[in-house]
Amino acid sequence: MPIPDPAAAERVVVIGAGIGGLAAAITAAARGLQVTLVERAETPGGKMREVAAGGALLDAGPTVFTMKWVFDALFAEAGTSLEDHLELERAETLARHGWTDGSRLDLFADPACNDDAIGAFAGASEVPRFQAFRQDARRIFETLKDSYIAAQRPGPLELTRRAGIPDLTAIKPFASLWSALGGYFQDPRLRQLFARYATYCGSSPFDAPATLMLVAHVELEGLWRIRGGMHRLARAMSSLASDCGAQVIYGCEAAEILVERGRTSGVRLANGEVLPAESVIFNGDAAALSTGLLGRAAGRAVPGMPVDKRSLSAIVWTLLGRPAGFPLQHHNVFFSDAYRAEFDAVFRQDRLPDEPTVYLCAQDRDEDDRGEDRSRPDGDERLYLLVNAPPRGDRHPLNSEEIEQCAERAFALLRRCGLEIEPRPDTMQATTPNDFHRLFPATGGALYGRASHGWTASFQRAGARSKLPGLYLAGGSVHPGPGVPMAALSGRLAVERLLADSTSRRRSFRAGIAGGIWTRSATTGATD
Repeated sequence: MPIPDPAAAERVVVIGAGIGGLAAAITAAARGLQVTLVERAETPGGKMREVAAGGALLDAGPTVFTMKWVFDALFAEAGTSLEDHLELERAETLARHGWTDGSRLDLFADPACNDDAIGAFAGASEVPRFQAFRQDARRIFETLKDSYIAAQRPGPLELTRRAGIPDLTAIKPFASLWSALGGYFQDPRLRQLFARYATYCGSSPFDAPATLMLVAHVELEGLWRIRGGMHRLARAMSSLASDCGAQVIYGCEAAEILVERGRTSGVRLANGEVLPAESVIFNGDAAALSTGLLGRAAGRAVPGMPVDKRSLSAIVWTLLGRPAGFPLQHHNVFFSDAYRAEFDAVFRQDRLPDEPTVYLCAQDRDEDDRGEDRSRPDGDERLYLLVNAPPRGDRHPLNSEEIEQCAERAFALLRRCGLEIEPRPDTMQATTPNDFHRLFPATGGALYGRASHGWTASFQRAGARSKLPGLYLAGGSVHPGPGVPMAALSGRLAVERLLADSTSRRRSFRAGIAGGIWTRSATTGATD
């Protein structure tokens, strides 16, 4: 009797239809595994949410789409292309930045336009400093792209070997981003602008390593807009997973990861149904596992994370309104005059900042400052505002008074920068750390997993393989980190690790069983 090939019939349950889980489902199904994806929400996307306001749909999660090559590879493996499913437009203007002194600076996809803009904004002497910064940011990204970002998680020594660098100082992990930027820029506004990229990882620029300069390179290299909104990406990925043969089930909550003889055996749903599986890919915050929300056995599969290591949370307002005074672009950032105090409040004092920096996505704006959807009879625009907040939604939930005061401070900053917004009151919705904790349990509202504070933080994120054989991890809380493309990469890395382990088990069957009787191996795997 021939020995069955375990990988050929391997059943995989993916928990969570965020971007990491969707990428894992697409990759696993495209490689011939039997995939069931379960999601407790009624729609895909996870943090890539969409909300309704006044008859309009608004993105209420990530609004920036970069590293398109990640999704090109994902869709190509499934036999299609990103452009077959979505209408994309490369942005010429990346973002508009405003300060309370009335100054403004746009960043562009065209390097020559950036040089001209920075020279006009801060003086000719800052142009070569910006060019040096951009060159070093590119060098860090190119050093880490294949050796770290798109690869299974290494340790520090393994990283230096993979990257071909003599020591870690080449990627600037030992200085803070804020201090490193002081060596590039003399204009404090430029230092503040490029320090903001630490928040893309949910971190403070005063504590995050200068390695995060690479985030600026990623955005300067190219930013795309998805016609219809970012949520279209999640829907396209969900459809592609189904086209590849995955069974995708919404409104279906996973209650427990089941274990038999030391490895995963399936998933028990909240309704009591059991989905048998040889492997499980968990696409949720790793804290949900370590706190035991999916069973005691799975809780021992990943290390716990101290509350004080959590990343940023946020308060997000979605609304319809009429902006005036400041010429908005699609992406806009309005900077606080008290930048260090903002991060001290969130990370050291566990409270909302007195003067928060405000990110504003004007979702109807095109390159010419005109609205793509101004035909709406009421003339309102779809607006998304975000301010940083402490991840305390499970310990000290914000009350209505605190939320209202934060909104007043945010809108006051906008007015000081020259922007007036007349919101339609019946459309304005706030999503707070309390809400994010409810949507993403065990996080306290932290949106990016562990904060990237200190040079070892990135190595402390879990890798694709957990301590429990057969349980694999995806999502923004694990390697290679937070952000839409990083989450997609994590899903692909989880499947690659799963398949490598399946091959290892298959070899152990062939080496150890001569009589043709197939039994499941009890071989255990080490944590990444």
